[in-house]
Amino acid sequence: MKSRKGNGTTPRRERRAFTEEFKREAVRLMHERRAAGISVTQVARELDLKPDLLREWARRLAERDGGLAAVGVVETPEQELKRLRREVARLKEEREFAKKVAVYFARESR
Repeated sequence: MKSRKGNGTTPRRERRAFTEEFKREAVRLMHERRAAGISVTQVARELDLKPDLLREWARRLAERDGGLAAVGVVETPEQELKRLRREVARLKEEREFAKKVAVYFARESR
């Protein structure tokens, strides 16, 4: 099997970085177009993305946001409260971890 590296026939595409805003908008567009009967593959093609990447963004956004923000569904106050409580709990855990890391590195630097 020939390697694509170094054969000079196919230029390698440089890895692109996408903003969180772009990802959210792409997922929103995907859901909107899917409701209209357009395939994920076609939406990805229009955005110059691979379909699997678009599906992965949708999955991650759904996990993180409970899927609501990704498709533009309005949350009920109860759903928003539940989501915000989960987010506060996660942020508290991250803050506690950051404190522990700071203490560790403060001790190590002495």
